[in-house]
Amino acid sequence: MLTEDFLNYFQTERNKSDLTVSSYKVDLEEFEKFFDSLNEGITWTNVDESVVREWVVYLMEHDHMKPTSVNRKLSALRSFFRYLQRRQLIDRNPMARVTGPKKQKVLPAFVREGDMDQLLGQLDEDDSYEGVLAKTAIQMLYLTGMRRAEILSLCDGDVDFVNRQIKVTGKRNKQRLVPFGNELEEQLRLYLNARSEQFGIGFDHLLINKKAEPLTPGQLTRLVKAELSTVTMQQKRSPHVLRHTFATAMLNNGADLSAIQKLLGHASLATTQIYTHVSFEELKDAYQNAHPRS
Repeated sequence: MLTEDFLNYFQTERNKSDLTVSSYKVDLEEFEKFFDSLNEGITWTNVDESVVREWVVYLMEHDHMKPTSVNRKLSALRSFFRYLQRRQLIDRNPMARVTGPKKQKVLPAFVREGDMDQLLGQLDEDDSYEGVLAKTAIQMLYLTGMRRAEILSLCDGDVDFVNRQIKVTGKRNKQRLVPFGNELEEQLRLYLNARSEQFGIGFDHLLINKKAEPLTPGQLTRLVKAELSTVTMQQKRSPHVLRHTFATAMLNNGADLSAIQKLLGHASLATTQIYTHVSFEELKDAYQNAHPRS
C-alpha cells in the first residue's frame, strides 16, 4: 500500500520520530477517507489540487479546524506526494499550487482609556517612594509607548525638561526623541525629588528600586502586572501591553499612523498598522453593542 510504504520510508530512511510518523498516518488516512467519500473514482495517483482545496474548506468549515492544524495536515500531504513523484508514481504534484490558510493575526492586548484613568487616579493615593516609582513607571510606559528595555536603560540625562523630550535608545541602538507633556513632566519631577530624598544623588539609571539599585526587567513586569490587575481581568498585563495601549489611544484620538510609527520606533509602517485592526475591532464591538439592528 502506498501510504504504508511511504511511512516506512519516512521513519527508517528519513529518521522521523514515532510521533511524527503516527501524526502523518492519521492525516493521510483522513484525506483518503475524504476523497473516497466523494465517490468520483479518486485515488492517490490521480487526485488533483481541487480535491485538496475542497478538503481544506471541509476541515475549516465542517471541523472548525484552526489554520495551524490545517497547515500541519497539508505538510503531511506535501511530503507524501513528493515521495510519489520521486518514485515516478505520479506525473504532477497536486500540492504544487496549493497554499495553506493564513494564520490568524493575534491582535495586541491593550487597556481601555477609562481603566487607565482609574489606575492613575488610584496611584495618586500612594505617596510612598514605591508608590511614586510605580506611577512614574506606569505613566512613562503609557504616555510614551517605550519598550521595557528602553525605559530601564534611561539615564537622568536622557530626560530633557527644557524641550520636554526623552532620548530613547531602541533596538539595534537606534535612537529617537519622544516628546512628553505637562502630566509626565510633573510626575518625573515628583519622582526625582522622592528619589533624592530617599537615596541622595549620583545614579546612572533613572528608575531606581527600593534597594537603591536599577529597576530590573522582572521587577518592572511584576509592578505593571500588579497595578493593571486592579483595573482589568485580561490575561496579558505586561509593560508591552502599555505600549500597545499608548499606540491604540493615539490612533483612537486622531494621530497619524506614520507619527505613531516614529514614536514607537518601528522600522516599518506595516508593523504599526496592526493597531488599525485593534481600533476596527473596537468600532465593531461598539456597533454590535449599540445598534438595535446589529
